[in-house]
Amino acid sequence: MVKNMGSIDRAIRIVVAVVIAVLIATGNISGTLAIVLGIAAAAFLLTSLIGTCPLYIPLKISTRRQD
Repeated sequence: MVKNMGSIDRAIRIVVAVVIAVLIATGNISGTLAIVLGIAAAAFLLTSLIGTCPLYIPLKISTRRQD
């Protein structure tokens, strides 16, 4: 799979995922919103770790620096 995420994009997604996780863990977010944001945070973390965003592929977007 072709990597299409740059380092800044990946870092922002990781930070957002951590913030959501902290908000859920501290009880500031609960219920359905916590579930939806938790799933989004997991997706952000997973895509950051593999370096590929599936949504970017059909849209032909890449935030990765071209060599």
